[in-house]
Amino acid sequence: MSGIRAIVTDIEGTTSSISFVKDVLFPFAKRNLEAFVTAHAHEPRVRECLDGARSLAGTPGLSDADTVALLRQWIDEDKKATPLKSLQGLIWGQAYTSGEVQGHVYPDAVDGLRAWHGRGFRLYVYSSGSIAAQKLIFGHTASGDLTPLFSGYFDTTTGPKVESPSYAKIAQVIGLPPAEVLFLSDSVAELDAARSAGMHTACLDRGEAIIPAGHGHPTFHGFATLDPSAL
Repeated sequence: MSGIRAIVTDIEGTTSSISFVKDVLFPFAKRNLEAFVTAHAHEPRVRECLDGARSLAGTPGLSDADTVALLRQWIDEDKKATPLKSLQGLIWGQAYTSGEVQGHVYPDAVDGLRAWHGRGFRLYVYSSGSIAAQKLIFGHTASGDLTPLFSGYFDTTTGPKVESPSYAKIAQVIGLPPAEVLFLSDSVAELDAARSAGMHTACLDRGEAIIPAGHGHPTFHGFATLDPSAL
């Protein structure tokens, strides 16, 4: 019998379609970045994002316009930069609230998360997207608000997703030994990092990502056949 008490899940390619993030969310943020910054540049949280991007790039004197251009470039590069992720979350927040965008979560993931929550598993999210963006995607789905299912959220402020100490920190924060935590992802590099920290792992292969053979992690094509107690 498994000793798993908590489940930490990735979003992109795991609970949600990669194409939703790549083809809907990223382009929306890129299209609206300049107008959003122009309208909200006076707000402290937006200034913090802009200053953070300049600092990360090593160009503290960069103008707002040039910083926007830099951020647009980072979107194209899919750069896992916290200032960018935070600003994207603010832009998406407006879109979700207005109804322009609805969060995509696979139906089997919705059913699985609800079932696991009902069985007493503590659920968490760990994504490169900001915590605010995570709450938005789960808070505005076709199946309703799923945020009550989760006990907490983690993003790049915890650490890189491909480094083992990040997962050790998550286990420490949620107050469980790593051996009692299951991490779900479509990224073998992330799964390797979680396993090296002592967590259980499960790979989600939804046919969207190139997943190398022989990676050594239990593999599932959806949540319907994934029973945490059996791992």
